[in-house]
Amino acid sequence: MKKIINFSLIALIAVAMISCKDKKNEETTNNVTKTDLSEKETILQKAMQPYVENTVIATYSGMATEGLKLVSTCEGILGKVEAGTDYSAEMQAACDHWRAMRRYWEESEAFLFGPAGNHNIDPHIDSWPLDYNAMNALLSNEKTMAAIEEEGGSYVGNNLGYALKGFHACEYLLFEAGNTHACNLTRAEAVYLLGIVEDLAQQAILLEASWAGDETLSDEKAKFLEESEIETYGENYSEYFLNAGKAGSIYKSYQDAAEEIVSGCIDIATEVSSLKLGNPYKSSNKEESEYIESPYSYTSVIDFQGNIRSIKNAYTGAKEGDASISNYIKTIDADLDANVRKAIDNAIEEIGKIQNFETSAQGNAQVKAAMDAVAELEDLLDKEVMATLAK
Repeated sequence: MKKIINFSLIALIAVAMISCKDKKNEETTNNVTKTDLSEKETILQKAMQPYVENTVIATYSGMATEGLKLVSTCEGILGKVEAGTDYSAEMQAACDHWRAMRRYWEESEAFLFGPAGNHNIDPHIDSWPLDYNAMNALLSNEKTMAAIEEEGGSYVGNNLGYALKGFHACEYLLFEAGNTHACNLTRAEAVYLLGIVEDLAQQAILLEASWAGDETLSDEKAKFLEESEIETYGENYSEYFLNAGKAGSIYKSYQDAAEEIVSGCIDIATEVSSLKLGNPYKSSNKEESEYIESPYSYTSVIDFQGNIRSIKNAYTGAKEGDASISNYIKTIDADLDANVRKAIDNAIEEIGKIQNFETSAQGNAQVKAAMDAVAELEDLLDKEVMATLAK
């Protein structure tokens, strides 16, 4: 009887040990620790946190912060237009905030997948060319202007077409041939300007919230949305990247998530080479003005460089020492990784050499050189980096 009891105890202990071991393995699996993943998945997993925090969220957060500054400045412009006092300092400040906000946006265009595309925020804030005839009609429509004055950005966002809002409608009112616009805004234009920038700020905050989660918004940003009666989308898109391979993520693996990131880089490289640079280069003089991306601020070259920097941040990391997709590519093909980095820097450099893009892009050899440099980068990403990720 004593022996039976001992054997029973041994059996119970063994079962308990196996149960604990299984539980431990389950916990490890849920945490997706390094030991559960292949070497490739481990390297790519490490790239996800810096990507969502330092590249995506930091970019949208900066954009939203500048958006609120732009709103405050344009409130000052409207007040001084109504008072009939000088507002040249406010106009200059508004131009500075617009440029800063625009820079963040252009440096986000390698990740237009997800919230920016799913919620049509990209066309909402960055469609061009403007519809001048409709804008003039709007400014003279007392009922519409009264609604914009009462509801501000909420009315602009919900009721105006893409060609009447966003960065370029704002740009048109703030700039003239690359310079700060003369201080001759009508009251209707000042009201309209404020409505446009309020909508811009709202959309930027929505982008930040959609990637970082509503609870991460600053009190100022959350209050701005609340007062504007704008609801967030109640999502945290970064979780899909951080939890790739788990239930609930749209990515079946970290490789899948990395391929999404590189696809975003390829998309913007194609757009810069073929459309943003290519259309003005190939267009007739009659068509050319419609293809220039920032025709009033003359910031097109800076915009294009920002687009390539968005690729750089997505591929190599936004901060020194960030884990990134580049780390994995380097382990498989160090020469390819070096070539991609070189192509990124070369594209930025060639774009920077373009002179007078807004006025003489057609047939411009500097534009063609920049197109070719960006196309080379696109080719590397599309044909070689994607293939290497699949290995």
